[in-house]
Amino acid sequence: MNMPRYATLLLLTIALLLLGACVSTQATMLSGSARPPITEDQVKIYRTAEQIPGRYEEVALLTSAGDYSMTNEAEMFASMRKKAAELGANGVLLQQVVEPTTGAKVANAFLGTSANRKGESVAIYVFVDEK
Repeated sequence: MNMPRYATLLLLTIALLLLGACVSTQATMLSGSARPPITEDQVKIYRTAEQIPGRYEEVALLTSAGDYSMTNEAEMFASMRKKAAELGANGVLLQQVVEPTTGAKVANAFLGTSANRKGESVAIYVFVDEK
Protein backbone atom coordinates (compact mmCIF):
# COMPACT_ATOMS: atom_id res chain seq x y z
CA MET A 1 0.00 0.00 0.00
CA ASN A 2 1.44 3.35 -1.05
CA MET A 3 1.42 6.17 1.45
CA PRO A 4 -0.10 9.45 0.20
CA ARG A 5 2.46 12.13 -0.61
CA TYR A 6 1.27 14.48 2.16
CA ALA A 7 1.67 11.71 4.75
CA THR A 8 5.22 11.06 3.58
CA LEU A 9 6.03 14.77 3.83
CA LEU A 10 4.47 14.93 7.30
CA LEU A 11 6.56 12.01 8.54
CA LEU A 12 9.71 13.52 7.05
CA THR A 13 8.97 16.86 8.71
CA ILE A 14 8.42 15.20 12.10
CA ALA A 15 11.67 13.25 11.75
CA LEU A 16 13.60 16.44 10.93
CA LEU A 17 12.09 18.26 13.90
CA LEU A 18 13.11 15.43 16.21
CA LEU A 19 16.63 15.49 14.82
CA GLY A 20 16.76 19.27 15.31
CA ALA A 21 16.63 18.80 19.06
CA CYS A 22 19.92 16.90 19.05
CA VAL A 23 21.70 18.60 21.95
CA SER A 24 21.07 17.22 25.38
CA THR A 25 22.30 18.74 28.63
CA GLN A 26 22.54 16.89 31.92
CA ALA A 27 22.96 18.52 35.33
CA THR A 28 24.76 17.32 38.44
CA MET A 29 23.67 19.41 41.40
CA LEU A 30 26.39 21.04 43.49
CA SER A 31 24.26 22.92 46.00
CA GLY A 32 21.51 21.44 48.13
CA SER A 33 18.55 22.13 45.86
CA ALA A 34 17.50 24.05 42.80
CA ARG A 35 15.85 27.46 42.96
CA PRO A 36 12.45 28.10 41.35
CA PRO A 37 12.68 27.91 37.54
CA ILE A 38 13.18 31.10 35.52
CA THR A 39 12.92 31.85 31.82
CA GLU A 40 15.85 31.10 29.51
CA ASP A 41 16.19 34.74 28.49
CA GLN A 42 17.14 35.56 32.11
CA VAL A 43 20.21 33.29 31.91
CA LYS A 44 23.47 34.94 30.85
CA ILE A 45 26.47 33.14 29.39
CA TYR A 46 29.91 33.99 30.81
CA ARG A 47 33.15 32.91 29.13
CA THR A 48 35.30 33.63 32.20
CA ALA A 49 34.72 34.13 35.92
CA GLU A 50 36.07 37.67 35.58
CA GLN A 51 33.00 38.60 33.51
CA ILE A 52 30.61 37.75 36.33
CA PRO A 53 29.42 41.03 37.88
CA GLY A 54 29.62 40.03 41.53
CA ARG A 55 29.28 37.24 44.02
CA TYR A 56 27.85 33.96 42.73
CA GLU A 57 27.04 30.45 43.85
CA GLU A 58 27.72 27.32 41.81
CA VAL A 59 24.45 25.43 41.37
CA ALA A 60 25.22 22.49 39.06
CA LEU A 61 27.74 21.03 36.65
CA LEU A 62 26.29 20.93 33.14
CA THR A 63 27.43 18.49 30.48
CA SER A 64 26.10 18.80 26.94
CA ALA A 65 26.49 16.63 23.88
CA GLY A 66 25.15 16.62 20.36
CA ASP A 67 26.09 15.19 16.99
CA TYR A 68 28.51 17.64 15.37
CA SER A 69 26.85 17.39 11.96
CA MET A 70 23.42 18.32 13.30
CA THR A 71 24.32 20.88 15.97
CA ASN A 72 26.38 24.00 16.43
CA GLU A 73 27.75 25.86 19.43
CA ALA A 74 24.76 28.21 19.56
CA GLU A 75 22.41 25.23 19.99
CA MET A 76 24.69 23.81 22.66
CA PHE A 77 24.69 27.12 24.55
CA ALA A 78 20.89 27.33 24.22
CA SER A 79 20.57 23.86 25.72
CA MET A 80 22.82 24.88 28.63
CA ARG A 81 20.75 28.04 29.21
CA LYS A 82 17.54 26.00 29.18
CA LYS A 83 18.86 23.52 31.75
CA ALA A 84 20.22 26.33 33.95
CA ALA A 85 16.85 28.13 33.82
CA GLU A 86 15.09 24.92 34.92
CA LEU A 87 17.36 24.92 37.99
CA GLY A 88 16.76 28.61 38.73
CA ALA A 89 20.35 29.53 37.85
CA ASN A 90 20.68 32.93 36.17
CA GLY A 91 24.10 32.31 34.63
CA VAL A 92 26.23 29.74 32.86
CA LEU A 93 30.01 29.81 33.26
CA LEU A 94 31.54 28.04 30.27
CA GLN A 95 34.34 25.58 30.92
CA GLN A 96 35.01 23.99 27.52
CA VAL A 97 33.52 22.93 24.21
CA VAL A 98 35.26 20.02 22.52
CA GLU A 99 34.86 19.23 18.85
CA PRO A 100 35.19 15.62 17.66
CA THR A 101 38.53 14.69 16.10
CA THR A 102 38.95 14.40 12.34
CA GLY A 103 39.17 10.62 12.75
CA ALA A 104 35.86 10.56 14.61
CA LYS A 105 34.24 12.66 11.85
CA VAL A 106 35.56 10.32 9.13
CA ALA A 107 34.37 7.25 11.07
CA ASN A 108 30.98 8.95 11.48
CA ALA A 109 30.71 9.55 7.74
CA PHE A 110 31.73 6.05 6.66
CA LEU A 111 30.75 3.82 9.56
CA GLY A 112 27.93 5.76 11.18
CA THR A 113 29.71 5.89 14.55
CA SER A 114 29.11 8.70 17.00
CA ALA A 115 30.96 12.01 16.60
CA ASN A 116 29.65 14.31 19.30
CA ARG A 117 30.43 17.92 20.07
CA LYS A 118 30.67 18.11 23.87
CA GLY A 119 30.48 21.00 26.28
CA GLU A 120 31.01 21.49 29.97
CA SER A 121 29.86 24.43 32.06
CA VAL A 122 28.68 25.42 35.51
CA ALA A 123 25.18 26.71 36.17
CA ILE A 124 25.53 29.61 38.60
CA TYR A 125 23.31 31.96 40.55
CA VAL A 126 24.63 35.53 40.46
CA PHE A 127 23.49 37.55 43.46
CA VAL A 128 22.06 40.89 42.43
CA ASP A 129 23.11 43.81 44.62
CA GLU A 130 20.05 45.34 46.19
CA LYS A 131 20.69 49.05 46.64
